[in-house]
Amino acid sequence: MLDNYKIILASGSPRRQQFFKDLDLEFEIRIKEIEEIYPNDLHAEAITNYLAQLKAAAFEGTLADHEVLVTSDTIVWLENKALGKPKDYTDAVQMLQALSANTHEVITSVCIKTKESEVVFFEKTKVTFAQLSLKSIHYYLKKYQPFDKAGAYGIQDWIGLTGISKIEGSYTNVVGLPTEKVYHYLTTHFLK
Repeated sequence: MLDNYKIILASGSPRRQQFFKDLDLEFEIRIKEIEEIYPNDLHAEAITNYLAQLKAAAFEGTLADHEVLVTSDTIVWLENKALGKPKDYTDAVQMLQALSANTHEVITSVCIKTKESEVVFFEKTKVTFAQLSLKSIHYYLKKYQPFDKAGAYGIQDWIGLTGISKIEGSYTNVVGLPTEKVYHYLTTHFLK
């Protein structure tokens, strides 16, 4: 449906790449390394909006006509604090202990950029964890090693099957990309 456009996905995430394949979108992967640092006064979606735009800014001046760049960023927002990817094993244990028997928000922002325009949008999903035992936390971290995931967990993993008691909102957002919003935007703005 997007034959006149070339979609560029600027993400090394295998989950985001798989979503694009599952959406039957032809795309190319281009990644530019950036330091994901944001101002301390930002909160919630302001953080992910900033980081998604920062990732897109790295491509400024390099996009050709009819290229559509998609960047995104996801955080876990718990008690007015952003949980990104864990620094190490101990940090991952602490994150999962904080999430245990608690409700948090998963916030993903997406930036879609062309030579002429840029739009940013976000999605929030509420996720509630059941009580997690320390034994189950260690089992999950050792077997699944979710150190590349915000909040140190993947809802699609074992922990999602055994430890999540409730979800309000988009499931794909928790995996890392609000696919319905991304697909809607791409097909309504670029389908001719």
